[in-house]
Amino acid sequence: MKRVKEIPFFKHIREIREYQFGTFYFFQGLVIGELNEGITFGWEMGKKAIAAAKEIFGDDLPIAYISNRINDYYVVPTDWGKFFKNRHQLNFYCVVGETKGSFASLVMERMFFKNSIKQFTDLEKAIDWSLLRIKQHQIKTTKSKNLSFKD
Repeated sequence: MKRVKEIPFFKHIREIREYQFGTFYFFQGLVIGELNEGITFGWEMGKKAIAAAKEIFGDDLPIAYISNRINDYYVVPTDWGKFFKNRHQLNFYCVVGETKGSFASLVMERMFFKNSIKQFTDLEKAIDWSLLRIKQHQIKTTKSKNLSFKD
């Protein structure tokens, strides 16, 4: 599997945030997370990533998140509800991974995330899908705003 830094799209990077538990790459409307091998990811860690996204993007921009699962790690199952409840501005969510653990986590995540979660085995395809969804969302939002101004 490819890391974010290994693909041509990396040249569009806006900001990188590194934490003890992993690295988050911020592009225009897109966040890609790569968590570290063997960590146990919980709500306190998730709050840091959410705060960074709000700081970088503000509250109004649609956000796509790609979980690039290049490493095996654990998630505190009871924290899934808190995590998804507080990511209200997350519009699109992809998982890139090939491990059994990645599939098991995806099943759990689908129980909590109200929108669909798209699964990929190729990071660049996940990025293409996410960018297309962001663009479609922006067009739809612009049309809605234009219609409301005509009333």
